[in-house]
Amino acid sequence: MKLGRKGEAALLRELIGAIDNEEAAPRRAEQASLVRHNFRSGSAEVERRVLGKDQVRGLLLSEAEKREQAAAEFTRLGKAEAADALRTEAQLARRYLEE
Repeated sequence: MKLGRKGEAALLRELIGAIDNEEAAPRRAEQASLVRHNFRSGSAEVERRVLGKDQVRGLLLSEAEKREQAAAEFTRLGKAEAADALRTEAQLARRYLEE
């Protein structure tokens, strides 16, 4: 951000958001709405998942591939500028796979 790379900063926010979403607690079966919750019982706290290095790597790879597929579609539609922007994002995402 300090270097003025707004596009790269936005992509990093998106990637962090994707990781954060993946680490969210798994959904539980819905309970009837009549069930009352005792907020002081501690039952509202649900432990988040923690992704391993391979899972984060797979997620980053998936995000890069999504952008490449979208870029191919934009190219097919004749929107070269949008396709180039997505390809740049995919390259930036793949940069974090190398580490």
